[in-house]
Amino acid sequence: MKTYGFIKVACASPKTMVSDCNYNTEQIMEQMSIAKDEKSAVLLFPELSITGYTCGDLFFQNTLLSSALESLEKIKVHSQYMDLLTVVGLPIQLNNAIYNVLAVVLNGQLLGLIPKTYLPNYNEFYEQRWFKSSFNLLDEDVNILGEWVPIGNNILFSHTSITNLKIGVEVCEDLWSPIPPSTALSLNGATLILNGSASNDLIGKHQYREQIISTQSAKTISAYLYASCGYGESSTDVVFSGQCLIYENGHLLKENKRFELESSIIYSEIDLDRLTHDRYKMTTFSDTGRAIADQTCREIIFDMTIKNDTLTRSFDPFPFVPSDKSDRNIRCEEIFAIQRNALAKRLEHIGTPKAIIGVSGGLDSTLALLVAVKTFDILNRDRKEIIGVTMPGFGTTDRTYLNAIKLMQLLGITIKAIDISPACILH
Repeated sequence: MKTYGFIKVACASPKTMVSDCNYNTEQIMEQMSIAKDEKSAVLLFPELSITGYTCGDLFFQNTLLSSALESLEKIKVHSQYMDLLTVVGLPIQLNNAIYNVLAVVLNGQLLGLIPKTYLPNYNEFYEQRWFKSSFNLLDEDVNILGEWVPIGNNILFSHTSITNLKIGVEVCEDLWSPIPPSTALSLNGATLILNGSASNDLIGKHQYREQIISTQSAKTISAYLYASCGYGESSTDVVFSGQCLIYENGHLLKENKRFELESSIIYSEIDLDRLTHDRYKMTTFSDTGRAIADQTCREIIFDMTIKNDTLTRSFDPFPFVPSDKSDRNIRCEEIFAIQRNALAKRLEHIGTPKAIIGVSGGLDSTLALLVAVKTFDILNRDRKEIIGVTMPGFGTTDRTYLNAIKLMQLLGITIKAIDISPACILH
């Protein structure tokens, strides 16, 4: 698969018990084993997936914070020899403050910590009561579980040999900000953006959420993975649907069924070569890099074996022709409108009162004639000023010739027939 530039990724929304780190960790490790068996290379979990998002003031308790760190150690050990880059969420206490972070784990190592930057404190959200923003960080590296680990919202995880496999991470609300961290991460090379989230559901909110993710994926020409917490997260007046989404350059590749009562996991393959090609082609993307010249990223190098050798993702054999009839009709009307307006401008510019067109009875000349007729109609010109020329010869069949004549008669244009048989004999 990697020969063709694909990498298999997964998003999971495990069943949760609020503040029960042991239960949540078992669920996470079970999903890790499933993803490994499916030969995924990347697995994303929701924000605060180890503790649960709706712990409230329990986040102030050392018992919960210590238990979350112990769970992270279990997940590290479980990840050994998996070749599965896993992203999980937990609260971490640093310098007399608590941070909401996503931890990046691979093969028994903690590669980095990504703290949430923009903390929502409106409507049903009270995160500033418990957490500090990444803006408050004093250090770029912290001692966690006995090792020094990079921390910050500007970390880029780069594969040693797959040069276009670069991963950026942001947390939930970061995406909703006017300039998300993923913008700078993408301009610094990230082709995969991972967003672990805890976004509750209201009527219509999931559609708004999908629009934002799709737009950010398209603007950054990246694959965007989104995983939100689900069933078991809250017994209060907010509900979480466990939505998981995988986008590639604005296009939805995979989504799960929301409001499931059990854990959920989805997979798809990301076309890294296509993303790289699209970035080369869109010069606006590279030009934008000047705007973030001062927003450099720290690069963390990692290595793992890409094991997947099958493609589950489907490709439309007719990508330019919508399969849905109503969509196809809209597309055809748009094609006619583009051609019609272009021809109208040309006719007005050259000042000709007439149009001459060869009509063979085939598809190409039929389309051209229909465009000409529609153009004359919107210009309020007489269709008789369109001269349709048919040139029957030895190769002309009655079917195509009669089709051409009937078409011109029905459209009400001027018909002119030039038999080229004598010219062929003369030659």
